[in-house]
Parts: sequence; C-alpha cells; structure tokens
Amino acid sequence: MKIYFIGQKGIPAKSGGVEKHVEALTTNLAKQGQEVFVYTRPNYTDKKLTTYQGVRLISRPSLPTKHLDAFSHTLLCSLDVLFRRADVVHFQAIGPASLLWLVKLLKPKTKVIFTFHCQDYYHQKWGRLARWYLRLGEKIGCRLADEVIAVSHGLVDYIAKTYGRQASYVPNGVALDGYGENSDILQALDLRPQKYILAVSRLVRHKGLQHLIKAFKNIKSDYNLVIVGAAAHTDDYVAELKELAADDARIIFAGEQSGDNLAQLFSQAGLFVQPSESEGLSVALLEAMAYGLPVLVSDIPENLEAVGGCGWSFANKDVADLTVKLQQWLDKPESGQELAKQAQNRVNSEYNWQNITISTLKIYQLSQA
Repeated sequence: MKIYFIGQKGIPAKSGGVEKHVEALTTNLAKQGQEVFVYTRPNYTDKKLTTYQGVRLISRPSLPTKHLDAFSHTLLCSLDVLFRRADVVHFQAIGPASLLWLVKLLKPKTKVIFTFHCQDYYHQKWGRLARWYLRLGEKIGCRLADEVIAVSHGLVDYIAKTYGRQASYVPNGVALDGYGENSDILQALDLRPQKYILAVSRLVRHKGLQHLIKAFKNIKSDYNLVIVGAAAHTDDYVAELKELAADDARIIFAGEQSGDNLAQLFSQAGLFVQPSESEGLSVALLEAMAYGLPVLVSDIPENLEAVGGCGWSFANKDVADLTVKLQQWLDKPESGQELAKQAQNRVNSEYNWQNITISTLKIYQLSQA
C-alpha cells in the first residue's frame, strides 16, 4: 500500500508526542514492506532530507505562526496528495482533521484514516476561536473519516458517546534507542545520577509544570528538579515558570533535549513526574516507564490508564497533595523499585510498536475492503 501521513510537523522527531508516534509507526510500516510517505514542515525537518529509515519525506512550506503553522501546512499537503497515487491518507490530530474532507471529496477512492490523539481545545494556550476550530476538526474527523483510531480507551468512549461511532483503540507506543552512553549532559548540568526528579514536556500551561515547581519548592531535599522541554508559542508562560523557580537553585531548565542527551536524562533520573492537567496518551510518560523509572502522575484518566496501577498519583492541580507525595517518595526512594519494574513490563507488553503497527495495518486493510 501507498500510505501518506498528514498533520505531523515531521520526522525524525525532535519533540512532540504526535511526531514520535508518527516516526515509530511509519518506520515500522516501512519495515513491513509498505510504501510510506510523511509530509514535513521546513521549520521542523530539513527540506533536503528526503528519506528516513525507509520512509519518504515530502517537504511542504507553512506559515510558521502559532495559529497558521498547522493549518497552512495541512492545507498544502491535502491539496498535494490529490495528485498522488495513494491507497491510504492518514491524518493526525483534530486540528489537521478539519481538512480531511478535501481528500474525501476530491479523492473518493482513497481511504482516509484519522487518529484522535488528544482533545487539544482544553489546552490553555488556545483562544476561543482556535478552540472552536479544534472542536470543528474533531467533528469532521470523527464523522467523515473512513476509520477513526483513538490512542486511549477514554477517547474511544468519548467518541462513542459524542458521535455514536466505534473507534479503534490503538495506543501510542515507545521504542528506546539505547541509554545515552555517549552523552555528557549530566556533567553539563551538574547533576548526580539518581539524585534528580525529571519532567519532560512542552512548556505549555496545561502540562501543569507550575504545580510541580510550587510543590518541589516546599520540599527540603538535596535533589534537583530537571524540566526538559521548550516553549510552543508560550514565551509568557515560560517566563512565568522561570520567575517562579528563580529563588530555588535546585530547579534546572534543561531546554529541549533529544537523542543521547534525553536518553541519559531518563535513564539516570530518580523519579519521573507527570503533572499535566490534560493529556491524550503521553509518550514521555511511556518512555519514563520503559526506562524503569518510578512515576508520579496527576490523576487524570489518561495518566491513570497509562500507568495502570504501576505508579503513584496525586490529585490533579493540587499542590499540597503533590507536595505530600513527593516527600513520601523522597523519604523512601527505594520503595518505588518494584512498581517501576511492573511499569516497565506493562509498557513492553501493552505499548509495543510491533503490535501497534500490526493493529494499524489491519485497520488500513479493513478500510480497503
């Protein structure tokens, strides 16, 4: 099959759950003998890069602003794919799904798949108009796509209740590329192995990092808190976080990290904390579990589904409860090792990319029938 992916920024993934998802899925599909094409944005993937691990890359421009980057790129890609031989066009996320009607209308013999990653309209960086448009994209994707994929059981239930449609559950997965042996990031950041708490996410308000910083500042400990990630058109929020942390030298903003550096930060951390107020299915959380880290998460349904009882939770947005849970772990860090092993086993069995790829291929084949 010739399969085209639209909606992601590009691959190889530098950051972003959707990009990591698309990279892993497409490269595994290519290994299965499929012809796979991924549209990329020049502000994310070098336009000179035309192939990656068997996947063909098609660079198309975008208007790189907060509100027009994804829309403009998706529009150009949706028009471009009309002139290509495609068996399947696979749209990612509710924003890009707003334009899948173009392919449905003008390329009726091509099957259109939509993966619902997250209810992005809950993210506080978006204004009223953007949230309305994201809801519109959700409605178009759920109603018009030939097959709908949801990355969590919660989203499957939501789609059934809201649109009366049965979506296929296919989660995000995780694949680790080594353990960062070639990185000196710990030395560069003056970190000690196993003596820091790690958070990895985009620096956007709904990820709840402000709650984590406030809770950590309440703790008396020689541990560091390391926050890995970059702004996503959220410079004001980043400035707010840094001001909040300015009087505590233990808090380190490590910026965006990938490859060996990110692997090293994961593999040498003592605890991973996911304080997000809303999620789809966090790839960073799955990665932390795969590295064998104890995890502490906000008790939103998506986090609890991912952890599956193999970690700790705290009340969403509750700084006091998060402070208590952090202190409990710091008082006895070895207590998390058995749960961490269970979490690692859970990821290996439930979020395995080989199984995810097979499940996705079956959905493509079903849409062809």
